[in-house]
Amino acid sequence: MGLKLGDIAPNFKAKSTEGELDFHTWLGEGWGILFSHPADYTPVCTTELGTVAKYKSEFDKRNVKVAALSVDGLDSHNGWIKDINETQNTEVNFPIIADEDKQVAELYDMIHPNALSNLTVRSVFVIAPDKTIKLMITYPASTGRNFNELLRVIDSLQLTAYHKVATPANWNNGDDCVIVPAVTNEEIPEHFPKGFTEVKPYLRLTPQPNLD
Repeated sequence: MGLKLGDIAPNFKAKSTEGELDFHTWLGEGWGILFSHPADYTPVCTTELGTVAKYKSEFDKRNVKVAALSVDGLDSHNGWIKDINETQNTEVNFPIIADEDKQVAELYDMIHPNALSNLTVRSVFVIAPDKTIKLMITYPASTGRNFNELLRVIDSLQLTAYHKVATPANWNNGDDCVIVPAVTNEEIPEHFPKGFTEVKPYLRLTPQPNLD
């Protein structure tokens, strides 16, 4: 059986472009993203890793560390970083894990069953401070990831981890939230002093609670 939401993200030790990495220790008490790419020196991956480098300040604001991975080796990674920096007008500022023995890829089911045995798919794992997996997304090799969407999901995960709300379809940071069904109308003033709008008894909206 593969990994499921709520499972503890498997720990591992691996070489990376920023040195030896013990994954759980490296994550520390913060959030993390682990994402795989099919191969070095490929066009879509080049744009993805360049985008992640440009978004580092956004991830930092959310206390999120990011690590990339493929089954290519360190020499390949280090050479490819030069191309990423040149073509994407950035500086790679996060570790790229060298998983030549496919240890991590197998732990996280990153090898596509219908593709080459040495080709990792575009997997994304968002990991909470308690090391549980909060999000898993797998993209086909032909489709680059939307990192704005990953930031949106992280905003939702961090909000809903600490407040009794869920986020509706197409929610963005700052939009109204849904009050979870476990909260009764009588309890709303205690938890949501900004008030609420009852659309239906099961659909109650409130302003985002963690904003002034």
